[in-house]
Amino acid sequence: MNTDSGTYKKYADAHAKKSPLGKDCARAFLVGGAICTLAQGLTALYEWLKIDAENVGALVSVTLIFLTALLTGIGIFDKIAKFAGAGTVVPITGFANAVASPAIDTKGEGFVLGVGAKIFSIAGPVILYGTAAGALYGIIYWVCITLF
Repeated sequence: MNTDSGTYKKYADAHAKKSPLGKDCARAFLVGGAICTLAQGLTALYEWLKIDAENVGALVSVTLIFLTALLTGIGIFDKIAKFAGAGTVVPITGFANAVASPAIDTKGEGFVLGVGAKIFSIAGPVILYGTAAGALYGIIYWVCITLF
């Protein structure tokens, strides 16, 4: 069946389930806020334990990555993400899930051809384009500082 993009758009709009935007935004806000509140609580805990300020940020990040990978591994993070939508894409937890999920999904193929080959299949483009954008912005910044 050949259809042009306008015909397909009409067809898709007629058959697509309408998203409850307000409810989705509220869920994303609440879960994303809960993740950030957890991070703030971890910060307070590590400061209370008298860990120096320079290491607190790293410990909070490592703890969030560990908890996300653990929850992904036991299947809980996916349920949270299904409920919260974009609320779980708070950068560090979303990235940890993007690395852990393909590793778990491909472990049956072996550590080299499964996990090793596919672990960055989702996160790889983020790393690549993030690094490239950072380098480009750095060059632009350097040129602006040098010339002006």
